[in-house]
Amino acid sequence: MSWEPEDDAEVVAGMRAARAAAFGRLGVVPDMGGTEAWGWRGRTLGGPVSGPLGSGWLRVVRSPADKAGGKWWSGPEDAERLVPREVPRPRLRLVQRWVEGEDAYAAELYERVDGGVLSSTPVLTAAVSPGEGWWGALRGALGRLSVVPTGRVAVRQAYLDRAMPRYLGFLDRPVSTVPPAWSTAHGDLHWANLTGPRLGVLDWEGWGTAPAGYDAALLHAYSLAVPETAARVRRELSEVLDSPAGRFAELVVITELLQSAERGDHPALVPALRRRAVECRA
Repeated sequence: MSWEPEDDAEVVAGMRAARAAAFGRLGVVPDMGGTEAWGWRGRTLGGPVSGPLGSGWLRVVRSPADKAGGKWWSGPEDAERLVPREVPRPRLRLVQRWVEGEDAYAAELYERVDGGVLSSTPVLTAAVSPGEGWWGALRGALGRLSVVPTGRVAVRQAYLDRAMPRYLGFLDRPVSTVPPAWSTAHGDLHWANLTGPRLGVLDWEGWGTAPAGYDAALLHAYSLAVPETAARVRRELSEVLDSPAGRFAELVVITELLQSAERGDHPALVPALRRRAVECRA
C-alpha cells in the first residue's frame, strides 16, 4: 500500500533514517530510484531492495517502544508460520528489531512479488479487472484462510458491543452485535493490499479472528466509490456476502469505516457506507 508521506517532517525524517539503518542491518540496497511506499499515517515505509538473497521488498515499521510487541507487531511472522502457502503472499525472509529513544522499529525483508498492487489507495477510485482466474484464486485463498486455527484476534466482541449501536444508530431499528459465526480473516483486505495479475495478499499485521465474511465485506466497502467493481465483488463473493453472516460482516465493516472517517480517513466514502448499511437492513 502507498499513502502520501506524512506532513510531519520529523516523522518523515525519522522513518527515512530508520530505513537507512535497516539497509545496513539486513545487508540490502535500495532499487528503482529509491521508491517509497508509505503506510497509514507514516507508521510504515517500504520499497524495493536488492541483496545477497536477490530482489526483495524492505518494510520498516515504527511503534512507540512501550506498545511494541502486540498483535500488530507479530502479525507478519505469525502469518509466515501459521498461514498455509496456498494463501498467496510474499515470503518473509528476515526480521530485525531495535529501539531508538521512545520508538521501536522492525525491518521486515520480503521476497519481491510479481506484478503490482491493484490500487495505490485502499479506497478504489477506478474500475479494476483482474481476470477470472484472479477471482477464483481470491475465493480459494479466503476459504483456506478462514479455517486457520489462531489465538490472534482481528475484531473483538467488546468493540462490536460498543461501536455498532453508536455508528449504526441512524438505522430504523437496532442491530444485533453478535456475529452469526466467527472465522479467521486477513483483517485489512483492500485493493492496495492485493496484487495482480497474479493474486498476492500483502500486509499481514492485523490478521486474526473476525466475524465470518469480514474480508469480503471489507473489500466490497472499499469498492463502493466504483459501482462497477463493487457489483463485481458482490457477484464473485456472493456465497459469502449474500449470507446472514456476510450481511452482518458488512455492518461491522461499515461501523469501523464510519468511525475511521470521523478521524479523517476517507470521509468521501461516508454517504455510500450509510446507504449500504440501510440496504443490509432491508
